[in-house]
Amino acid sequence: MDRTLYVDKYYMTEVDTFENSIYCHHALMGESFISEHSHIKGQFLYTEGGIVFLKTEEKSYFLPARHYIWIPGGIKHSIYPSSPEVVMRNLYFPKFDTDTDFFDKVNIYPVNDFLIEFIMFTNRWTGNIFPTEEPKFSIAKAFKLILPEISQTELPLALPYPKHEKLKAIVNYLEQRIDENISFKKLAEEFDVSERTLARLFQRELNMSFIQYYTILRMLTALKLLLDEKMSVNEVAMQVGYSSLPTFSNTFNKVIGVRPSEYVKNKNLLL
Repeated sequence: MDRTLYVDKYYMTEVDTFENSIYCHHALMGESFISEHSHIKGQFLYTEGGIVFLKTEEKSYFLPARHYIWIPGGIKHSIYPSSPEVVMRNLYFPKFDTDTDFFDKVNIYPVNDFLIEFIMFTNRWTGNIFPTEEPKFSIAKAFKLILPEISQTELPLALPYPKHEKLKAIVNYLEQRIDENISFKKLAEEFDVSERTLARLFQRELNMSFIQYYTILRMLTALKLLLDEKMSVNEVAMQVGYSSLPTFSNTFNKVIGVRPSEYVKNKNLLL
């Protein structure tokens, strides 16, 4: 029996009610976003049925199909699904003596078939799981303990989130014209700033160069198209502004760590 419910925004106030419990919540989004919040417990978030963007005060993260994100306790974040039909599967964990530094940072990892089965097993649980509830609690705790062992490959699916108003407009401009392969010179002219000033703005506000930001933005968009739209590699290359398929493939490999054709074929990374 599928116990997936609609997101109840009030469940987030219950996550930290009991310090030592593990909290489980599977829900259909049913809305366009979950506003900024934080919790004391660390959060495991896996989604189905679409792409999810998760924003912290520092970065914007892209969570595609067959990946999960770990969010340490105390990190403020908001969640923006590509569709209200996205299903979120959440597990919130207290700190354990066995925790490693793996759990101290926000990161995105691919999910293998074993973890998928484990995630779906937890679908039978809702709300708090207490240490006195055995073997349920030990099983849920084991879920957390195995994450560092099976999550050896973190993916750079994140971009710094701009706070500077002009840079927000520039980033939005790039996102809306992702297929145009916009040059740095054209971008500076469009926003009536010198190339030197624009370069300093990217470095100061985002801690990366324009080309670094633009390249990652295009590759994350390519991921979305490959996974969400099921386009061919050649079509995706064109959609993100690459007329050369080898150049696109090489760039994708450099950023994501695998060639796009291999990524699509890998059954452990796709729905």
